[in-house]
Amino acid sequence: MISAIGKLIDACAHHRGLVIMAYLVLGWLALRALEKVPLDAVPDLSDPQVIVFTEWRGRSPTLVEDQVTYPLTASLLAAPGVEAVRGYSMFGMSFVHVLFAEDVNVYWARSRVQEYLAGIGPRLPEGASVTLGPDATGIGWVFEYALVDRTGQHDLAELRAIQDFELRYALESVQGVAQVASVGGYERQFQVQLDPERLRASGLTVADVADAVRKTTGESSGRILEMGGREAFVRGRGYLNDLAGLESAVLKASPELGAPLRLGDVAEVRFGPDIRRGLAELDGQGEVVGAIVVARYGVNARDVIERVKARLDEVAAGLPPGVEVVTTYDRSGLIDRAIDTLKHALVEEGIVVALVILLFLLHVRSALLPIVGLPLAVLLAFLPMAWLGIPATIMSLGGIAIAIGATVDAEIVMVEACHKRLEHAPKDMSEEQRRNLLAEAAREVTPAIFFSLLIIAVAFIPVFGLEGQAGRLFKPLAYTKTFVMLAAALLSVTLAPALRDLLVRGKIYSEQRHPISRAIRAVYEPFVYVALRKPRTTLAIGVFAVLSAIPVFMRLGSEFMPALNEGDILYMPTTFPGLSIEEAKRQLARQDAALAEFPEVERVFGKVGRAETATDPAPLSMVETVVMLRPPEEWPKVARERWWSGWAPSFLRGPLARVWPEETPETWDELVAKLSAGVQMPGWTQAFTMPIRARVDMLTTGVRTPVGVKVFGRDLPAIEAAGARIEAVLRDVPGTRSILYERSLGGVYVDIVPRRDDLARHGLQVADLGEFVDLAIGGEPVAATIDGRRRYTVQLRIAEDLRGDLERLRELPVAVPGPASAVTRTVPLSEVADVALAEGPPMLRSEAGLLVGYVYVDIEPWRDLGGYVTDARTRVDAALASGSSSSGPGCT
Repeated sequence: MISAIGKLIDACAHHRGLVIMAYLVLGWLALRALEKVPLDAVPDLSDPQVIVFTEWRGRSPTLVEDQVTYPLTASLLAAPGVEAVRGYSMFGMSFVHVLFAEDVNVYWARSRVQEYLAGIGPRLPEGASVTLGPDATGIGWVFEYALVDRTGQHDLAELRAIQDFELRYALESVQGVAQVASVGGYERQFQVQLDPERLRASGLTVADVADAVRKTTGESSGRILEMGGREAFVRGRGYLNDLAGLESAVLKASPELGAPLRLGDVAEVRFGPDIRRGLAELDGQGEVVGAIVVARYGVNARDVIERVKARLDEVAAGLPPGVEVVTTYDRSGLIDRAIDTLKHALVEEGIVVALVILLFLLHVRSALLPIVGLPLAVLLAFLPMAWLGIPATIMSLGGIAIAIGATVDAEIVMVEACHKRLEHAPKDMSEEQRRNLLAEAAREVTPAIFFSLLIIAVAFIPVFGLEGQAGRLFKPLAYTKTFVMLAAALLSVTLAPALRDLLVRGKIYSEQRHPISRAIRAVYEPFVYVALRKPRTTLAIGVFAVLSAIPVFMRLGSEFMPALNEGDILYMPTTFPGLSIEEAKRQLARQDAALAEFPEVERVFGKVGRAETATDPAPLSMVETVVMLRPPEEWPKVARERWWSGWAPSFLRGPLARVWPEETPETWDELVAKLSAGVQMPGWTQAFTMPIRARVDMLTTGVRTPVGVKVFGRDLPAIEAAGARIEAVLRDVPGTRSILYERSLGGVYVDIVPRRDDLARHGLQVADLGEFVDLAIGGEPVAATIDGRRRYTVQLRIAEDLRGDLERLRELPVAVPGPASAVTRTVPLSEVADVALAEGPPMLRSEAGLLVGYVYVDIEPWRDLGGYVTDARTRVDAALASGSSSSGPGCT
C-alpha cells in the first residue's frame, strides 16, 4: 500500500499540468454543486410522517373520535414501517399523525397510507372527507404574512376572499411550496335563518326548505347547436350571485294567494361568516387575515422563501387599493445569519491558519500550499453533499469547520518535511537533485499523513450508527467532516506533490535561525527538562488536574443540543378548555398589545386556534404568537452593578468601565424574563420557545414544550385525575417556569337524548330527530354557488335568537308525520328528547390506540434539560410509591 502511494506521488509530481487541470475541473464542478446544495438553518429533526386529515363538519369531538379517528388509527397501526400513530379529535375534524421509521421514504409512506385509506374509506361515516396532509415536515412553516387594510375599505370577509382565491393560488404555484394555509378573517356564506312558526303555518318542514335551496343554484349544459355555420355552446345559467336570487327561491305554489311561496317569506336571507376555529391578530391593533407558507419536503427552504417573496411582489400591484401584505415571519433571515456566521468562522479560520503558517515558516510560497489546499478540500466536500442531498445547515457546516484543523496540520507537516530536507542541501545543487530531495521528503511523510487523515475520518464511524433525532442531528456533521478529511487525504497524495516543486522554492530558514521558533523553544524547553527529570511529579500533577475536574464534571447538566437562538420568539400560552372564539379574540389582542409595547419587538403576529392546514391541530385554548425582534444592536442597554460602582474615583471610572462596563447589551434570557413578566394574564400558562423548535416538538412528540409527561389510559376521568396530580407534583421541581396539564375534560356539551317511546308515539325515528338537529340547529351547508373564482356555501339554520339557550332549544318545533294539510303538525323538542348540559372533552388525543393526556412543562433557561428530567422522574416515582399520586386504574 505504501509503495503504491509512493508511485502515485511520483506520478502526480511528474504529470503536474494534468493533475492541476483535473483539479480545476473538479473545483468548477464543486462550485456548481455548491449552488445546488439546499440551505436551511438547522437539519430536519422530525420523523418521516404522514398526516391524515378528516373533516366531518359540525360533529362533536367524541363522535369524531369514535367514528373517524379510532378506526383510522387502529387500521394504520398495521401499515409497514409504522412506529407510532397519534390521533387528535376536535370539533368537526380529525388528525391522525402516522410516524414511520427514519429510513422510510416520505413518498413511499404516503402511498402506503393512501392504500390503507382506500380500504378504510367505506367504513367511515357519510359526509366524512379524508385527505392527506401536505408533503411537508415539522420545519415546513418557512414564511408567514398578514393581509391588512389600514384604510378600512375592505372588511375581513373581503380580505379572506382575496387571500383564499387570489394570493393562495398564486403562491401555491411557486416551486417548492406544498401548501398556503389561511387563518383568520371570515369566510363569506349565504345564510338562511328560518322562522319555525312561519314554516309551520306554510305546511313546510326544514327538510323541504333544504331541498328547495339545493335546487335554487346550479348550472347545466345543452351540448352544442349549429347556428349560421357556427357552433354555439348551450348552457343554463343558474348560480346565485346575490341575496335577492336566494330570497326569490320558490318553496311551493300557493293557489289560494295566487302567488308562489318564496324563501324570503319564511326566512331571513343574509350574508354571514362561516363557523371559525381560528383567528389571527397583528400588533394588538385588531384582527387580520393571515397565511402560512408550508415548504415541501426536501426543498431548499431559502430558495422557496425568495421565490415566494418575489411572487408576492408581483401580485401586490394587482391587490385592491389599501390592501397590503405584511411579513410576520421569515426564516430566510435565520438561514442567512446561520450561514454567514459559519462562513465568517471559516474565513477567519483560514486567515488565522495562513498567518500562522507564514509566521512559523517565514516562506510565502510554501504557505501557499496549505492556503490553496485548505479551501479546495472544503469545496470538494460539496460534491458528495449535493449528490447525497445533505443540506448546508449549522451542523453540516460545523463539521467542515471541525475538519479544517486536522487538514491544516497535515499540510504543515508536509511543508516542514520539505523544508528540513532543503535546510541541509548544498546551495549549488541542480534542479534534478532538488526535485529528488522533495520527492524523498514526500515519500517519507505523505503515507503517514494519508493514513492519519483516514484514521481521523474513520473515527466518526460510530456517529453514523446513531438513530432517531440524534442521528438526524449529528450525521450531517459526521458526513461533512468525513468528506473534508477524505478530500484532504486525496489532495495530500495528488495535488500537493504536483504543487510542491512549484511552490517550495527560495530561501529556507532553519529552525535554529528562525526567530519565532527560538523564542518558543526558550520558553518551553525548561518545562520539558523538568518534566523529564521529575516524571513522577509530572504524572502526579496530571492526575491531580484530572481529579480536580471530577467535582465540576458531576455538576454539569446535560442537554440533547444547545438551544439555537432563532432570532424570533414563539409565545405559546395555554388556558383551560371551553374558551369561545370571541373571548379568545379579546384575550389575544390584549396579549399582543402588551408584547408590542416592548422596544425590542418589531412585530407581533398572534394566532389562536388552528390555521387551514393539516399540520396545525391547535385548539382554541392554545395561542401561537410569533414575536419578530429587532436586531440586538437596537435593544436597550441594561445597567449592571459592578464591584467598583459607587466608590471608584472619577479618574478611574473610565478605564474600569472599559473592562467592566456598567451598561451592557440585554441578554436573550433577560428579554424573555421581561416579556414573561409583562404579559402575565390570569388563567393563562405561559411558554416561550422558538418557532422551529416548537414545530419539531409538536409534530414529533405531540408535546409543544421542552419537557412533557404523557398519561395513557382507557378512561378519561382517570387520565384527568392522574394528569392533575402530576401537575401538582412537578410544580415545585426547581427550574419549573410554568406547568399545565391540558384538561381532557371541561368542555361543555348540549346533549339532545331521544326518548324512543315518545318518538314512536309521534311516528318519528331517531334518524328523523338527528336530521332535525343537523339541519335546524347545526346548520349544515346545503348548497354551494360560484362567483368567478370564488366559492360560497349556502347554510340553512333556525334563527339564532330562537336557539340561544336550553329553554329555547326545548321549545323548537319538530315536524311530525301526518296527513297533508296547509299547516305542518309539530311538537316541541322537549316532548321527544331530553335537552341538558353535560361535561365532556373539548379535544381527544390518542396514541397507539390508547387515550392520552399531556402535561406541558416549560423550564427556566438556567436549568439543564437532563437534570430537570431526572429530578422530575424522581418526584413522580416518589409520589407513586407513597400513594399520594396514584396514576389511577388503567393509566400509565
